[in-house]
Amino acid sequence: MEYKNIVFQKEDKVAVLTISRPKALNALNSETLKELDLVIDEIANDDEIYAVILTGEGKAFVAGADISEMKDLDVISGRKFGQLGNRVFRKLESLEKPVIAAVNGFALGGGCELSMACDIRIASSKAKFGQPEVGLGITPGFGGTQRLPRLVGLGMAKELIYTAKIIKADEALRIGLVNKVVEPEELLAEARALANIIAGQAPIAVSLCKAAINKGMQLDIDSAIAYEAEIFGECFSTEDQKNGMTAFIEKTEKCFKNK
Repeated sequence: MEYKNIVFQKEDKVAVLTISRPKALNALNSETLKELDLVIDEIANDDEIYAVILTGEGKAFVAGADISEMKDLDVISGRKFGQLGNRVFRKLESLEKPVIAAVNGFALGGGCELSMACDIRIASSKAKFGQPEVGLGITPGFGGTQRLPRLVGLGMAKELIYTAKIIKADEALRIGLVNKVVEPEELLAEARALANIIAGQAPIAVSLCKAAINKGMQLDIDSAIAYEAEIFGECFSTEDQKNGMTAFIEKTEKCFKNK
């Protein structure tokens, strides 16, 4: 399928999504959010994709939600826009396949929120992060008030959101918002290398690990451990488990088939 604002590429077992509205610093309008919704479905239904990289074209990852679209919204349409963004980001977060955000530049507002809906964030040294919505008279609307505290802690999240502060990549690394910072020319290669390592593991097991982590973080520890035991057991119904353990014992090469 062809997309207007997203470039979708497949490289072996890795999908690369590039938000492509460079003249608008890749700002998220309704059209782009709906395209992202569709491409997530396309990836979910492709058994040959094991990992995903999400990045932006030009000097921004995503500079935010599109202010020119939001400016004249009323209460009802504003709520619907927030619901659209939240639904799409939640779908991305719940995608069975791991998603790596390769944050190449500005990740502000909706852009920061989009990166937080990914599993892992690798940032260019030129990247900048923030939730500057209160400076525009609004709150974060695509999950920022919920995911940021879960990643960096309550106090730090409140400081960033209340002050509309924009931070550099090294500060994002220090507070735990990103996993790694690399030079701009190394960013995509670093993301691809990580994606390829992930894609070389048993894909069903990786998917179940993602489910266990995401769901377990919302449960009490006893319920979370019980859920982990359930999905651990599920692994033993897969060909990949048998192939992986046989290869380990017999010292042969692993061959995972996503079955």
